[in-house]
Amino acid sequence: MALLQLLRLRRRSKFNPPTLLDDILASPLQALISTFYSLLLLLRGRPFPAPTQHPIRVVCISDTHDQTSVEIPLGDLLIHAGDLTNAGTAADIQAQIDWLAAQPHRHKVVIAGNHDSYFDPSSRTLADRTFKRTLDFKGVHYLQHDSVTLSFTGGRTLKVYGAPDIPRCGGPDFAFQYDLDSGPTPWPNSVPTDTDVLVTHTPPLAHLDLRSLGCPALREEVWRVRPRLHVFGHVHWGAGRRAMHFDACQKAYESLMARPARTIFWDLVPSGAWLDALRVVLYGVHAVLFKWLMLGPGGNRGATQLVNAALMKGNTGKIGNPVQVVDL
Repeated sequence: MALLQLLRLRRRSKFNPPTLLDDILASPLQALISTFYSLLLLLRGRPFPAPTQHPIRVVCISDTHDQTSVEIPLGDLLIHAGDLTNAGTAADIQAQIDWLAAQPHRHKVVIAGNHDSYFDPSSRTLADRTFKRTLDFKGVHYLQHDSVTLSFTGGRTLKVYGAPDIPRCGGPDFAFQYDLDSGPTPWPNSVPTDTDVLVTHTPPLAHLDLRSLGCPALREEVWRVRPRLHVFGHVHWGAGRRAMHFDACQKAYESLMARPARTIFWDLVPSGAWLDALRVVLYGVHAVLFKWLMLGPGGNRGATQLVNAALMKGNTGKIGNPVQVVDL
């Protein structure tokens, strides 16, 4: 195994993208359908029509981990989806807040990530607990299971809800963790139904999360609320954007990705996974044909734009992923 990792034939951790050999040994069916599903999303185009009057430009970043050498595009709303720092001290977080507050965007919204320990009293450093340091947000909106309604040009408003929680992936120095296998998750019925922009640190399961690192409970909450935009980070190698269409094709895809990987041998044996894969193909082709024959370009309705805004390039320690910009 170590030799295969050294030769880059196998990934070193679950936070790295799977190699071709990883996919073949784990579940070639899931890998094939995941690629096909990405093609379907590309053919379906943007999740909602481009705004025609007074568009609100939302600039999305995440996982800066103390770094500020980022060229941030101009816009109306700047969102940081957590992991501002590495150590999570009050001083480190204040430095990131100062940087964000100095940006020219009309509104700035930030949530915590698992590395931002100060925000979670159970993971706060001894020095921060001892000296009881505080933060000056300087007009930046910090959201922790809370909403803010923001006003923009032309009388337009956006309701933004933010929450930092993630499935457990580290020790007690990581903030806002919960266990998926035991106890409740923080997501069911937690997000107001009139939310326009949802900001979380964790991705929803099977969407921009290397197919397996996101949260299934958060995904169900996104299905319930269906915000126009969902911004997150955490999984550096999952950075990018995609649409959620809340239809039979997506449901089948999520069902397949939620199944335990069966290995290459068992993937050859007929099972419920085969039915999920077939549904993805059939419903997906139908959705693409309906979109282009009946609705035309930009004709999608009621979908959500997902953005994994992580700027850190994998585990390199360097900023490398592009800043994501969405017009609402």
